[in-house]
Amino acid sequence: MVAGTGEIPPGAAELGAALEMLHTYSLIHDDLPALDNDDLRRGQPTCHVVFGEATAILAGDALQTLAFQTIASLASPPATTVAILKEIAAAVSTGVGRVGDLETKLPPGMIGGQVMDIESEGVKPTAELVEAIHRAKTGALITVSIVAGGLYGSPAPHADTIARLRTFGEKAGLAFQIVDDVLDMTQNSAQLGKTAGKDTAVDKATWPAVYGIDQSIRDAEQLIADAFEALAPFGPAADSLKALASYLTTRTN
Repeated sequence: MVAGTGEIPPGAAELGAALEMLHTYSLIHDDLPALDNDDLRRGQPTCHVVFGEATAILAGDALQTLAFQTIASLASPPATTVAILKEIAAAVSTGVGRVGDLETKLPPGMIGGQVMDIESEGVKPTAELVEAIHRAKTGALITVSIVAGGLYGSPAPHADTIARLRTFGEKAGLAFQIVDDVLDMTQNSAQLGKTAGKDTAVDKATWPAVYGIDQSIRDAEQLIADAFEALAPFGPAADSLKALASYLTTRTN
């Protein structure tokens, strides 16, 4: 879409694989007894259940470092590779030191979001708290996946292009997590492929806990409409991304 060729640039699969390494590492660590203490993921026993806690920790560590090794070896201009590394490192860590915005109190990245999530257990959730956690813990990784793809697809992208991709990622990422919260309350473990009802059981700060299920669904749908609006200048070339965003609000697991 960004390159304007209709083709996926060579080497993009390596970038996608690296991002999935980071995603999978986050899931392995998220399921650990010290964090969410879950024994089911994608319909299978979690990593620490099968291989032990120590191996699960090391597997997550290895996936994280291999991801950055893979990104550093991308077939892209050095300046592009550094830009991608900088975006991803900020998104999966604490969000401290994001480009051009060092002084503001930005929502933290994925790890920072996990810290906020843990510390909020048992605390009455507020709209501000829930949105901050969702934008950091889940939204940051989804957003940076979109932005990194844009950077890779066009070595010298216009600033407006990256801004629109970032807006799309933020809107779609928040919608994804809202739907995830709703599914945790409305689906069973077999349907989800993970333990249902965990959020309610440990009093996690979730969107439905603040707004209720019906309003949560409406909010997710509005966020997807806003995400579509950000892609309007790309025309039909954005159809694949729009289809992905639509899926986020209609999925059942």
